[in-house]
Amino acid sequence: MVSNKHIATFILGALAGLAAGKYASMSDEEKEKMMSNLKEKANNLKEEATKSANQAKDYFTELASKGADTLKEHFPGAEKWMHDIFGNKPTDGTAATDATQEAPKS
Repeated sequence: MVSNKHIATFILGALAGLAAGKYASMSDEEKEKMMSNLKEKANNLKEEATKSANQAKDYFTELASKGADTLKEHFPGAEKWMHDIFGNKPTDGTAATDATQEAPKS
C-alpha cells in the first residue's frame, strides 16, 4: 500500500534531483549569484527572527509586570496570599523529630 508519506518522499526526492541537475548546469557566475542571494535571504531571516524574539521577550516582560499590577489592584492581599502559599515557610522541627524517634521495642 502506498501512503501519503511515500508519495511525499518521492516528490521531495524528485524535486531534490531536479534542483541538483539545475545547479550542475549553471555557470559559475550563476552559482555564485544564487549562493549570494541565498545568504542574503538567510541573513534577513535571521535578523527578523532575532527582532521577533526580542519583541516577544519585551512583550512577556511587560505582560508579567502589568499582570502583577492588575492583580495587586483588584486583589490587594494577593502578594501576601501568594507568599503564604509559595514562600519559604520556617520549619518548626516537629516533622524532623517525629521521623527520627525510635519505634517502641516489643
